[in-house]
Amino acid sequence: MGEMEDGYKREESVALLVIVVLATLSLASLFVAFSYYCYISNKVSKHLKSLKGRNEEKEKAAPLRSGSGRGSGSGDGGGDVPILAIDSGVQVFSYKQLHSATGSFGKGNVVGHGSFGAVYRGVLPDGRKVAVKLMDRPGKQGEEEFNTEVELLTRLHSPHLLTLVGHCSDSGHRLLVYEFMANGGLQEHLYPTKGYACSCGGISKLQWDTRMQIALDASKGLEYLHEHVSPPVIHRDFKSSNILLDDNFHAKVSDFGLAKFGSDKAGGHVSTRILGTQGYVAPEYALSGHLTTKSDVYSYGVVLLELLTGRVPVDMNRPSGEGILVAWALPYLNVREKVIEIMDPALEGQYSMKDAVQVAAIAAMCVQPEADYRPLMADVVQSLAPLVKNRSSKKISSSSTSQSCKPATKPEYD
Repeated sequence: MGEMEDGYKREESVALLVIVVLATLSLASLFVAFSYYCYISNKVSKHLKSLKGRNEEKEKAAPLRSGSGRGSGSGDGGGDVPILAIDSGVQVFSYKQLHSATGSFGKGNVVGHGSFGAVYRGVLPDGRKVAVKLMDRPGKQGEEEFNTEVELLTRLHSPHLLTLVGHCSDSGHRLLVYEFMANGGLQEHLYPTKGYACSCGGISKLQWDTRMQIALDASKGLEYLHEHVSPPVIHRDFKSSNILLDDNFHAKVSDFGLAKFGSDKAGGHVSTRILGTQGYVAPEYALSGHLTTKSDVYSYGVVLLELLTGRVPVDMNRPSGEGILVAWALPYLNVREKVIEIMDPALEGQYSMKDAVQVAAIAAMCVQPEADYRPLMADVVQSLAPLVKNRSSKKISSSSTSQSCKPATKPEYD
């Protein structure tokens, strides 16, 4: 009997030993498997980060990469001056090449004066007409604005944004080269006697259909920045002088030196110093420095009011209560019978009352004091599109605008 008990005990001990050994082996296997998993995950993570880092470095370096290009027309000595680099269609020019293209930056080729320097008409060796902005703002701010514009316009591509042809950072010079917009800025067509030489007696010849096409083009430019770019881009200085017109009076948004990336969060904002142009700055941004895409929507609404009324955003020479365009116009915009009272007299007989009331309603929504009540630019585009007549079979107008009222100045590109 005792021997049987001893046998059972030995079997139990062996079984227990086997169980312990198997359990130990299982734990060891799990530990090895987990360690291997961590090792592989770490290697994969490092590899992905490395690839991402290299791609980001390539993207950042892209506008500034140097390389050979076709020889092009020359500078002062008459020899060939190569284009230093080409990336995504944006060229890096030498100062000598742009000096030659603009006729040595001669006064006769000045076509405008932006806030960052003079703008010159130029012709590249391949015959393309360009506008060359010679930035003369010294210091860190000027450098930041130059870099911002190059960075954004190199990456953003829309038919409703002004095209950056190239740039130059050579021997301390900072120059931006744009496509040439033959009909200059919207501002000079709306206000032909306010600092712009014109033979049309101070009355704008910009017709209703053309104004609506300009409004739609500009809204598509902002829609692209706000809703087709991530994070969204906030222009921060949207105004009539920064809407440029080609030879067919189609509009493009320009001047991205003050632009900022917005928040990806719904309803989010970025805090920044308050910059912009008086009369166009949204109230919440002016008071708090909180910047959102709705700040641009407000500025767009002011431009839409300019197109409707033919008045500048701020004119303290007007009678009491009429000096600030938004404050004066807002009470009229949602009252059908009163809309006619604010319309530009130069537009008489060119529009239907239904269309005028609808555009006034869009403007009223855009300039609401509370940012949350303003529409998205996609909604503005959708509302304006039906009002723009199909002109695919003919050029946008203007026998009267481009001939009778040809401005002496050209694009501001500021």
